[in-house]
Amino acid sequence: MYFAALLARTEDGWEASDTELDDVETLADLADLAREASADDDTVLVLIEQEDAWFGVVRVDGEDDPRIYVSDAAAAARSSYGEILLTDELLGREPGDDGPDLDSLDLDGTEDGEPASAEDDEEPSSAETITHSPLGDGEILDDLGVSAKELRTLDAEDALSAIADALGASEVLETVR
Repeated sequence: MYFAALLARTEDGWEASDTELDDVETLADLADLAREASADDDTVLVLIEQEDAWFGVVRVDGEDDPRIYVSDAAAAARSSYGEILLTDELLGREPGDDGPDLDSLDLDGTEDGEPASAEDDEEPSSAETITHSPLGDGEILDDLGVSAKELRTLDAEDALSAIADALGASEVLETVR
């Protein structure tokens, strides 16, 4: 089960709205959704959590590129919403580098059960190389009162509530929960 909410900073504080991510396919789509929630190009936070497994924060400040933090990259990689946040840039790989294509595979007959030589050892896939550790901009909320150290120590179960509390937005977040 997922929960996603937008927190938009206004002159009067934070405004929260829950959001459906069903039509969001890319980080650009998510950033556009966040920008629509702000009338004055103020800061908008997209908060996403999956049943105590992981949480993510996307920060959009006006037309700047979105900043991303994911609490557990490997857990997020197994999630359709997490995959939106785990961009090639965040994972440190070249755009479009999703693994080997058919042209690069060595189809020499060993796929039919013939023993492969030691030099045919495959490299781990990108999914196997993603660790169960935080990934992204740990300082994403520093200026809002949540340090990188505090962010890393948050438990996925109550992270969004703790973040909202630090922002002074816990009441507005609870109204959309």
